[in-house]
Amino acid sequence: MGYVKYEAIRYEVADAVATLTMNRPDKRNALNDTTLHELLDALEAAHADSTVRVVVLAGAGKDFCAGADLSALEKIASAGTLENLADVQSFVNLFIAMRQLPKPIVAKVQGRALAGGCGLATACDLIVSTQSAQFGYPEVKIGFIPAMVMAILRRNISEKRAFEWMAIGDPISAAEAQGYGLVNQVFADEGFETKVGEYVSTLASRSASALHLMKKLLYHMDGMSFETALRSGADLNVLCRTTADCQAGVAKFLKK
Repeated sequence: MGYVKYEAIRYEVADAVATLTMNRPDKRNALNDTTLHELLDALEAAHADSTVRVVVLAGAGKDFCAGADLSALEKIASAGTLENLADVQSFVNLFIAMRQLPKPIVAKVQGRALAGGCGLATACDLIVSTQSAQFGYPEVKIGFIPAMVMAILRRNISEKRAFEWMAIGDPISAAEAQGYGLVNQVFADEGFETKVGEYVSTLASRSASALHLMKKLLYHMDGMSFETALRSGADLNVLCRTTADCQAGVAKFLKK
């Protein structure tokens, strides 16, 4: 098992899976500058590691992540426009890196995923959660909005669902989040670790090149016209045919 020491997160690699764990359980894994910078660094490490096929984003303790910590909120309250612009760039850089990482990212959610924490889960390619988990964007209650994550949320759920959820600001259950189309799998709290392990192992067993090209094409299609999306799909179809994984897979299939 590979392990890299950070201050606010844990980074471990085992069985082709890199697990990034926000490690401030006493603060409900609330986000600060250190956490954001270390998550970005760990994503870059996972990108560079050829043994890693899947990335898991998790939170230590009872909660996944409760959003910004007190120091971050105090910074928002006292900082000027230029300082705030520099501050939000950390989130922008992290979200872009998550979208561009050629490996699937799975959010493993237990407890609460709120505000920026819910944003991190939403930015992952897949979300699995416990039945008791809660998801929410309560920013409106303090006159704020989940502005950056809106670009991702709007691509995950319907416009009216997104509007209502952000406008009311109340958390929703894991079952509701799955009904919205946000959460992929909801597992019982008991045995959650085992179920997630099986799910991630299945994902890691799939062709790395196919997952890379699929993720690239899926997100590249945002905003495309129907014809442009089809032509982009055709280009990636041809490229995929030339990969070693595809050629080996087709040869194996034909021998059956």
